[in-house]
Amino acid sequence: MPSAGPDPLSRSILDPAFWIWDRARRLVAWRTPAGRKSRRKSHGSSGPGGFTLIELILVMSLLVIAVAVSFPSLQGFFRGRSLASEARRFLSLIRNGQSRAVTEGVPMVLWVDPREGTYGLQAEAGYLELDSKAVEYELDNDLQVEVSAAAINLNSSLGAGPGSAGAGASQRARTSPGRSNLPALRFSPDGSLVETSPEFVQFQQTRAGQSSALWVAQTPHRLTYEIRTTEPQLARR
Repeated sequence: MPSAGPDPLSRSILDPAFWIWDRARRLVAWRTPAGRKSRRKSHGSSGPGGFTLIELILVMSLLVIAVAVSFPSLQGFFRGRSLASEARRFLSLIRNGQSRAVTEGVPMVLWVDPREGTYGLQAEAGYLELDSKAVEYELDNDLQVEVSAAAINLNSSLGAGPGSAGAGASQRARTSPGRSNLPALRFSPDGSLVETSPEFVQFQQTRAGQSSALWVAQTPHRLTYEIRTTEPQLARR
């Protein structure tokens, strides 16, 4: 019967680690009661069996080598998961903010503090006496968050045009004390995005000299946000 060809796993970066792990597994199985029983049947021998010190040292050495070989790939794997998990949590918070805005009929604010590495969701001040559902999250030490510059400029320039004097300052003041100057995603009571919401929020991770990033950006129809792997282009408004 023709050979099925090399195992795809043999082309993996982790192949040496799996080879070492397989050898350690075979050694352990060889010393189990079932393995000893099988050897006694084939060789006609009997007697107590167990692990010797040399065998234990050999198994531990193989495991250490396996971890050392696979560590670089595992490090990149967990780094990607941490960055992706943070972006998904932020996107989930956006969905929660839109849902709360609709069900409770109050404007919601998802503020971002790039300097402190924190962000949170709360009802806009003045609509609820106490927002018991308000949440706040803190980024890991190797993660940074940035908000699109255009959104910050829009927030700071609101109220400069005719017919909107003081609107931007009033809206920022209703966020919460100490956070009035922070960029924020805002949701109207119908769940739609307020025009001053940033076009995207960037999450960046730097570890072991390597940097990677994900963007939570507005969808083309500007009704909500989505995760992107490439930097979105700022749209002129």
